[in-house]
Amino acid sequence: MIPYKTDAHPGSPWEPGNVATRLYDEARAEDLGERGVLSFDELGWLRGNSPAWRLLCADNAALVLSFLDRVFVTGNVRSISASELASKLDDELYALNERLSADGVPKFPKSARAYLDDWAAPDAAWLRKYYPEGSDEPYFDATPAVEKALRWVRTLQERPFVGTESRLNTIFLLLRQMVFGAETDPAERLKELRRQRRELDEEIARAEAGELDLLDVSALRDRYQQLSTTARELLSDFREVEENFRKLDRNLREKIATWHGAKGELLDDVLGSRETIADSDQGRSFQAFFDFLLSASRQEELTRLLASVHDLTAISEADPQLRHIHYDWLDAAERTQATVRQLSEQLRRFLDDQVWSENRRVMDILHSIESRALKQREHRHGATTELDATSPAIVLPMERPLYAPVRKTPIDSGSVLPSDEEADPTVLFDQVYVDPGPLRRSVLRALYRGPQVGLTELVREQPLRHGLAELVAYLSLTDEGFRVVFDESRTEQLRWHDPDGRERVATLPRVTFARARSAANAGDR
Repeated sequence: MIPYKTDAHPGSPWEPGNVATRLYDEARAEDLGERGVLSFDELGWLRGNSPAWRLLCADNAALVLSFLDRVFVTGNVRSISASELASKLDDELYALNERLSADGVPKFPKSARAYLDDWAAPDAAWLRKYYPEGSDEPYFDATPAVEKALRWVRTLQERPFVGTESRLNTIFLLLRQMVFGAETDPAERLKELRRQRRELDEEIARAEAGELDLLDVSALRDRYQQLSTTARELLSDFREVEENFRKLDRNLREKIATWHGAKGELLDDVLGSRETIADSDQGRSFQAFFDFLLSASRQEELTRLLASVHDLTAISEADPQLRHIHYDWLDAAERTQATVRQLSEQLRRFLDDQVWSENRRVMDILHSIESRALKQREHRHGATTELDATSPAIVLPMERPLYAPVRKTPIDSGSVLPSDEEADPTVLFDQVYVDPGPLRRSVLRALYRGPQVGLTELVREQPLRHGLAELVAYLSLTDEGFRVVFDESRTEQLRWHDPDGRERVATLPRVTFARARSAANAGDR
């Protein structure tokens, strides 16, 4: 990249018409072409088709951005029911109409439901409206267009402090990592490592002598500002990553619904698409990020560093959400992983449907043969042909087994007496549903602290609220991030209390949740 030239004075190499000026202009034009400068047609297409651009040009852009920022982005909400979101928007509209209405005419006359439907319409695409599995109520989630629009709007705000030093240091650090990571010459690598060792030795010597290089208040604020911006941008990028995987899922559904060829060709295409996504730069980067989150040592270090930074007195404008931002990253990454698992579920359903369709086609062919045979039975044909058997069929009389009577087990019901206690038959109709989602998240959070955790430890930290049903749900948990190990040689007892206060005890083999191999390897690193 050639630096931008200043105003040229007469006789300088940059004077118009000089060779150096022409070479510079050619190099700069080539550099701009490599970066992909937006053309007039591309900008015109984005203005007419980009949901983020439409949002910025909307009449109610201030209402949409402020409300969706407060509900979805600031609160890190990835899914909310229509009734709850409409209630929040109704309160917002009421407060705004009370403050902004003129001459009795409300500023926002529509109902909350109408606004939500408008924002989720295809011509807006600021909200994603969908029905979760097993629910008849629609749910909403913000689209990546909202994150992009909010990110651009925040750049318009005046910042009392604009740091540049930390970003320059980040650029140098990234450049060194790329050059060092791509170096194949062992001598050059050793040279760089020795340089780093000399710098560390000098810093250790200064520290032993009591000379500590401390960051001043401006440097701390500069780095904290960059940390906050990068952390929030990373959290917002998860919506776009999830949207990309959701587009792949939608394309697979369309392809499966309209496919009429052989099953093997479709499976090759589907599995090839999934491998392409997994092996892409975005897929590898996301998997590395998710493995990093599952590392217990990295989690502990990140939690400790965030707590230490927010305890600094120089950080007067600390962001409270940034203290626990890694938990928001985890929730967003887990939702993205759930979208990937949905692809596998869709493929399994397709296979089941195809098998059922093929079996039904075979039965239809058999019924057709039987019906035609019955129709031909009444019509006798004069020409007949006999074919001798190719081998004699010998059947001996004693080959057939004799009849063996079924042995009946005697049942003695004389000792069965009616119970004196009266039982409440309504208990049989009580149904307890245990959501495995929170249980799975509690296991993943426990695995951040170590490579494995026992079921007794989980129950001790979070007692059972639904009794035996919740215990069975723990035993049937499945996830890509961990595996369930049953030790039949050892037993353990789990205790809990019923709503009426009675203690229950269950004896079962020792159950351990162990981190998956990919997560374990990340933790070892």
